[in-house]
Amino acid sequence: MALPSVWSTMHVAVLVFSVVGLLSVRLVVAGQDSGSAIPAESRPCVDCHAFEFMQRALQDLKKTAYNLDTRTETLLLRAEKRGLCDCFRAIH
Repeated sequence: MALPSVWSTMHVAVLVFSVVGLLSVRLVVAGQDSGSAIPAESRPCVDCHAFEFMQRALQDLKKTAYNLDTRTETLLLRAEKRGLCDCFRAIH
């Protein structure tokens, strides 16, 4: 029952990062079309910072997904344990 919320959270996160990625690409293309060229020497630093930011964001997403998965598994095990305990009590 908690599984759809995990998937919906992941879908929303992927959607948000996709939109942010598309908007940033649009901004870069719009900046290049306006004639304000950025010298090649300064671009790697900006690209590096953007890459590091996206890498940290991806790591945060992985941690969140792992935590949600672990939490879901824990809740499912608790539900199974309760079901078994209730079944055991009903027999005795």
